[in-house]
Amino acid sequence: MTIKDVFQMAKENGVKVVDIRFMDFPGIWQHFSVPICELEESSFEDGFGFDGSSIRGWQPINMSDMLVIPDPTTAKMDPFFEEPTLVLIGNIVDPITREPYSRDPRNIAKKAEAFLKSSGIGDTAFIGPEAEFFIFDSVRFESSRNLAFYEVDSIEGIWNSAREESPNLGYKPRLKEGYFPVPPTDKFQDLRTEMMLTLQDLGIDVECQHHEVATAGQAEIDMRFKPLLQMSDQMVWFKYVLKNVAARNGHTVTFMPKPLFEDNGSGMHTHLSIWKEGKPLFAGDKYAGVSQEALWAIGGILKHCKALCAITNPTTNSYKRLVPGFEAPVNLAYSSRNRSAAIRIPMYSSSPKAKRIEFRTPDPSCNGYMAFSAILMAAIDGIEKKIDPGQPLDKNIYDLPPEELALVPSAPGSLDEALAALKADSEFLLKGDVFTQDVIDTWIEYKTKHESNAVKLRPHPHEFFLYYDI
Repeated sequence: MTIKDVFQMAKENGVKVVDIRFMDFPGIWQHFSVPICELEESSFEDGFGFDGSSIRGWQPINMSDMLVIPDPTTAKMDPFFEEPTLVLIGNIVDPITREPYSRDPRNIAKKAEAFLKSSGIGDTAFIGPEAEFFIFDSVRFESSRNLAFYEVDSIEGIWNSAREESPNLGYKPRLKEGYFPVPPTDKFQDLRTEMMLTLQDLGIDVECQHHEVATAGQAEIDMRFKPLLQMSDQMVWFKYVLKNVAARNGHTVTFMPKPLFEDNGSGMHTHLSIWKEGKPLFAGDKYAGVSQEALWAIGGILKHCKALCAITNPTTNSYKRLVPGFEAPVNLAYSSRNRSAAIRIPMYSSSPKAKRIEFRTPDPSCNGYMAFSAILMAAIDGIEKKIDPGQPLDKNIYDLPPEELALVPSAPGSLDEALAALKADSEFLLKGDVFTQDVIDTWIEYKTKHESNAVKLRPHPHEFFLYYDI
C-alpha cells in the first residue's frame, strides 16, 4: 500500500474521516481523528502533533510535543464507525530531531526485525499467537478506600445452573470442561464467527475459532502466522475487533489472564519460526525434527524466560494464572507434544515449513510489539551463544516425584519477581538498540509504581474472609 493507494482507497470508500492510531507504552491502542481534507501527501512525512505527556509512560510535561507519522502500508477501513473512516497506524518521532521515539512499542518491533537481518541468522521472524479471552455478559468492579469488589457474569457460567432465567435451559459448561462443545452448550458460536469474519474482512488471515476450556464463554481465535511487525499490528486490530463485535452484541470481552477463580486462565501460546532467503531455519534432524539453531533458540528463551515474563506476562493478574501445579506452563523445560512444558514443539505436520517452537508461558495482556520482539531477541541470543537447552522433558511434569520436579526451574511467581529478573537480565534485549536502557528502566518503574505497588497496598476481599474475626 503506497501513499497514492491510500488516497485511492479513501476515494473508493467515500472516506470522510481519518483515524490515526498508535500503541501506548503499557499496550493500549490510542487514537484521534481528522477530516479527510486534512490528510495530504505531506502528512506521511510531516505527521500530526500531539501531547506526549498525556500518554502513559511517555514524556514529561516540559518535553510534551511529539509527532505521529502515519504508515501508508497499514491503511484499513474501520468496520465499526458510523461515518466511513480510514485507519492509519503511526510511528512516533521527536518533533525536533525527527528520531524514532525509543518508547514507541512499534519502533521496538521494527528494530527487532532489523536486528534479526543484521545478525545474519535470518531475514524474517514469523509469529503466530493463540490469544485466549473471555466473553462475559456483564462486569462490575470498584476499588476505593473502604470498598473493593468485582463481579463477572455469563449465561454460560456454571454458577448460573440454578438461576431463574424464565426458563433456565441448562447446557452450561462445567469447570474445565468447555473445550469444543457444540451448541446449545456453546452459546457463542455465532458471535465468534462474526468476530472471525470481521477480521477476515480487514485482510487478517484467521485459521480457526472455538470455545476454550473454561466455563463462562472462554474462547480462542487463531490468526495465521505473519512477520513480526505485521502480526504486532494485527494483534491490536484483533483486540479492537473482538471487543467491539462483543459490545455491539451486548457482551464484553476481556484479555485478563485470570478473571475466574478455580478455572482455566487465558494464555497466549506464541509460535516462532525464523526463515532465511525463503528457507525455514528451524527444520532439521535433531529432536522432534528441529534444527540445532531451533534448539539453541529454545535455550535462549528458557535462559531468559524469567526476564521475558516481565514483558510477556506484564500484569499482577498474570501470576494468578502462572501458579505451579495447575494448568499453566510454568516449568522451564521443552518437549514435543507435552503441553505442561514452557516450550512445546508442535508435531501436527512433518513439513519443514511447519517447524516452529511454541512458547506457552505468555498471556494476552501483553503489548504484542514488545512481547514478540523480546521473544525474538531471546531466541537470537540463544543462537548466537549456542545456548544448550538441555534434555527434553517428555514426562508428565505434574506426575514427577518432588525430587525430580525440584530440578525443573519455574517461571516467576509474581510481577515483582519478573521485574527483578528483567533488571538483572536485560543485556540480550539491549543488542542493536532494540530495547534501550531507558525503555527497560521506565518499564520497571511504571509497572512497579502503577501496578505492583498499587495492588500490594490494597486489602484483598478474601483477606476479610480469612482474617476479619482474628
